[in-house]
Amino acid sequence: MHDGETKKMNKFNIDRFVKALTQNYKNWNAPVITFISNKGGTPFEILVSTILSLRTKDEVTAKAAETLFAVARTTEEILKLDEAQLQKLIYPVGFYPTKAKRLRQISKIIIEQYNNKVPDELDELLKLPGVGRKTANLVLIEGFHKEGVCVDTHVHRISNRIGYVKTKNPDQTEFALRKKLPKKHWVKYNELLVAFGQVLCRPISPFCSKCPVSDMCPKIGVKTSR
Repeated sequence: MHDGETKKMNKFNIDRFVKALTQNYKNWNAPVITFISNKGGTPFEILVSTILSLRTKDEVTAKAAETLFAVARTTEEILKLDEAQLQKLIYPVGFYPTKAKRLRQISKIIIEQYNNKVPDELDELLKLPGVGRKTANLVLIEGFHKEGVCVDTHVHRISNRIGYVKTKNPDQTEFALRKKLPKKHWVKYNELLVAFGQVLCRPISPFCSKCPVSDMCPKIGVKTSR
């Protein structure tokens, strides 16, 4: 990294960036997991919804979660269903056969190893099959309202696009943000950037002309914009 790039990254005003997104957030749709959490979703429902959401669009996740929870919303109720029934309920989320299997495995483990309570520690959540760092952090934030740094494709892309970090994958971005991002922003950072990324800061040809932070963004990697 050149000295000039380093200076630009260090100069980026993250407080102003977060404030601007917060002020505009009301114009965007909340991420589906935040929406479920705000409706009073339990930690288990947040965990299940987050697993359903992996590589799946929010509108598909929302519908699948609604259909599933109308039939089963607890560990015991999940285990009363066989994999075929679960697959039918959560279709067409991405990788639905694998996710149906995971939901049964996770439900059994939570009952047998965690006294039927979703663990509220990162390391314990990561022991559950199919639960990666993104899922674990999101469950901590939305399910337990605890501090976490949840990095999905939007957070990874935008954090690099604005020059706040220079990383190659979401895990690297999470650890970079844990070192650099002020803790006061941890809980809301994912929620804001996911909504921002879905509406304006798109992967290809973002809407820079409508962006509330366009003036402070170096637009790293952006080849065309609208």
